Amino acid sequence: MTSDVWLPFHADEIDGLPEGLKYRFWDGGQEFPADPADCVFYVVPYMKPPAVSRRPMSEMTSVRVVQTLSAGVDHVLPSLKSLPPGVVLCNARGVHEASTAELTLALVLASLRGIPDFVRGQDKQEWRSGFRPSLADKSVLIVGYGSIGSAIEDRLVPFELARVARVARSSRATARGPVRPLAELPSLLPEFDIVVLSTPLTDATRGLVNADFLSRMKDGALLVNVARGPVVDTSALLTELERGHITAALDVTDPEPLPPGHPLWHAPGVLISPHVGGPTSAFRPRAKRLLADQLTLFVNREPLRNVVLTTGT
Repeated sequence: MTSDVWLPFHADEIDGLPEGLKYRFWDGGQEFPADPADCVFYVVPYMKPPAVSRRPMSEMTSVRVVQTLSAGVDHVLPSLKSLPPGVVLCNARGVHEASTAELTLALVLASLRGIPDFVRGQDKQEWRSGFRPSLADKSVLIVGYGSIGSAIEDRLVPFELARVARVARSSRATARGPVRPLAELPSLLPEFDIVVLSTPLTDATRGLVNADFLSRMKDGALLVNVARGPVVDTSALLTELERGHITAALDVTDPEPLPPGHPLWHAPGVLISPHVGGPTSAFRPRAKRLLADQLTLFVNREPLRNVVLTTGT
């Protein structure tokens, strides 16, 4: 029976890996570390182009688990149809919450307080003083209330907000308050100063932030996207930015990477970071703990964590 595990870390860097498996290092290089047909547990390389991550999957005839190191799994979904039935796809819930929530807060504060303008002023040795919006007393709508959305709210709580509301695919109750269904978004949007997108990219959320969504936002509101670029219709966003209806802080864009000369780079009222919500010093220790835990469960034939779907079901 095959027992190869493909890891994007060297096995000796991960404490607690179970015995009885053959650990192969592969982080997206041109050469495969072994025959993909012998891989039973595939850990997808992190922050590599989708084509690289998917390249060995069609040959993984023995694979039983595909584990991403990202919260989203959209980059590997097209290759699942090439896998045998019964393969479990797991995401990296628990790995990116802290980093992504930190960046969300940084983008919100930088946008409101005018940090980009201060930096430009420093470059020109100009003292650009004046009143700026505060996060205190603002109302925030979080669209996508999984573990990342919850972590974002945790970090917003100390800032004396007027109100926080939560939206997800379906309604439910949480310790912090109710989560409203996506169907209520149109009526909620005009009420909020800041709209944070932390939803996964699915058929239901692709293009969710379209012209109608954006037109319903409050005048002067801030849109923050730490989800996926295609959740937002870029053309519609540019229209609203250029007419001064809203501002935006984007860690993800569509297209991505954003090419030189793209109008988003210089659109008024936009702050762009290059998809850095996850890759911080917090990533590696959390990712390694997740892998040691998942592989231990796998060896012991116990249910895995963070299961997104099983092929053939």
